[in-house]
Amino acid sequence: MTKEYEELYEQLQAILDASYPQVSNLANAAALLYEKLEQVNWAGFYLCHEDALWLGPFGGKTACVRIGYHKGVCGTAWAEKKTQRVMDVHAFPGHIACDSASASEIVIPLFKDGSVAGVLDIDSPVPGRFLPCDQEGLEEIAHLIEAVL
Repeated sequence: MTKEYEELYEQLQAILDASYPQVSNLANAAALLYEKLEQVNWAGFYLCHEDALWLGPFGGKTACVRIGYHKGVCGTAWAEKKTQRVMDVHAFPGHIACDSASASEIVIPLFKDGSVAGVLDIDSPVPGRFLPCDQEGLEEIAHLIEAVL
């Protein structure tokens, strides 16, 4: 993990607490990611409920409220149970454009008891913003968040 992600991991570890309500932990995680990550215009969560991902805590402009299974980048991460790192969202089949300024995106599935419980979604107005080192760091952060779901 890069130094930036190590510091972010430590900051997040200090504010998350399994005894807090889930919404409180996710709200602080979204706020920290949105504040600390450079060249990001949205950072937050979508949570699984029945047959859809529903908007959770986030930082950024208003967002899509409901995303179907295997729809867009978030729904694909849910269906495939693996991180989606998209260099150009406009070239992604079925991309859902909640914010037309977004150019690249990374979505990491969050697991609870072996099933996807939601996703961590981060958008950037910069094409190609998310590199393998970002994926590695954010996947470690996702594991930390999973512990408080």
